Amino acid sequence: MQQSDPRYLTPTDIIDSNHPDITAHAEKFIDGSNDPVDKAVKLYYAVRDGIWYDPYYPFYLPEHYRASNVLKSGRGYCVCKASLLCALGRACQIPSRVGFADVKNHLATRQLLEFLGSDLFVYHGYVEFFLEHKWVKATPAFNKELCAKHQVAPLEFNGREDSIFHPFNLEHQQFMEYTADHGVFADIPLDKILAAWKTTYGAARVQNWIDTFEKHGTISDRDFFEEDVVKN
Repeated sequence: MQQSDPRYLTPTDIIDSNHPDITAHAEKFIDGSNDPVDKAVKLYYAVRDGIWYDPYYPFYLPEHYRASNVLKSGRGYCVCKASLLCALGRACQIPSRVGFADVKNHLATRQLLEFLGSDLFVYHGYVEFFLEHKWVKATPAFNKELCAKHQVAPLEFNGREDSIFHPFNLEHQQFMEYTADHGVFADIPLDKILAAWKTTYGAARVQNWIDTFEKHGTISDRDFFEEDVVKN
């Protein structure tokens, strides 16, 4: 398999891999490495554990996914973290793209399931790196502290095998089921994400989330880490 699409190395307004903060962050974590696989692994862990997973992060404007903004905020939900990891990969000249899937039995809390009104998480985001002549999936969503609380092994990434969610947690209970594949993109498909959210969760519910952010600011008063873990 060959990678020939220049878009996967090109910065966009959202995946701003040429932003000085992005390039500096990438250089910091690759620590002088010249091996693309080693670089990708280092960047993966920098995002997995360095950016706090927050499902209540704002979601409706391009700036909410802009890699440099996610880096600055230090938090975001899976698509935000995928955007950042993709930008860091491109900053290191690793062809990188974002992929999306619907997942069920996601790492969740009672409060989050009530907030969504569903246990289906649409347009979950991950990254694909082109390494050693093939595309490899990397899923940096959940930081290790969150995984420990939910009794799920944190996803590891070696740059050679796909890193995707486990079907079971450490107690051998069903944890994750992939239900739909939306393909891969060179940029964050915000219109598609919002349309899917409105279809799944209801346009009124999504608009209420937006109105709340517009009224109270972009920092939610919800703390996902302190919420009640759902046991399957």
